[in-house]
Amino acid sequence: MTVRRATTALAATLGSVLLATAAHAALPVGAKAPDFETRGALAGKVFSVKLSEALKKGPVVLYFFPAAFTKGCTAETKEFADMADEFKAAGATVIGMSADPVDVLQRFSTEACGGKFAVASAGPRLIAGYDVALKGDNPAFAGKTDRTSYVISPAGRIVYVHSALDYRDHVKNTLATVKSMATSKN
Repeated sequence: MTVRRATTALAATLGSVLLATAAHAALPVGAKAPDFETRGALAGKVFSVKLSEALKKGPVVLYFFPAAFTKGCTAETKEFADMADEFKAAGATVIGMSADPVDVLQRFSTEACGGKFAVASAGPRLIAGYDVALKGDNPAFAGKTDRTSYVISPAGRIVYVHSALDYRDHVKNTLATVKSMATSKN
C-alpha cells in the first residue's frame, strides 16, 4: 500500500468515526494536546506521568473516566487492560485519567488495570485544559471528569476523540485508530 493510499484510508476511517462523535468532542481533532505532568500509578507504584515523555514512544491513548471502582469505569478499564497487548503492538501508550486521588488510583492500577497501564490523577487545570469536566446539576458530578477518550499523535496533536458516558465503544474505537496509524506508517 502506498503512503498516499494509507493516509487516505486513515483519513476516511477517522472521518467516519469522527462524524459520529463530533457533537460530543471536547477538544477538536487537530488541536494541540495540552502537555501535563501529574502523579499516577502503574501496578501499584506511584510515579510522575508526563504526556510529552509518553509521546516520545509513540501515540498516546488518553482516556478520562468519572471515578475509579464504579461499574462503568471499572468495566472500561478492564477492557483497556484486556486489549493492552494490542495497543502496545500498535505502538501506543494507554493512560487512564480521573479526578480520583492517587492513593485510590494506586489500588485501581492493580485491581482494575492489572498493572497493564498507568492511571493518573487529573486536577482542575488538567480537566479544564482537556475540557472534560462532567456537566450536570447533580452535586456528585462536581470535580469529576466526563468519559472522553483521545488519541494523540507523537507530534502532540489530537487525531481522534470519542466522548460518551457509555464506556462500550471507547476501547474499540481508540484501538482502531492506533492500528490505522500504525498501518499508515508502513
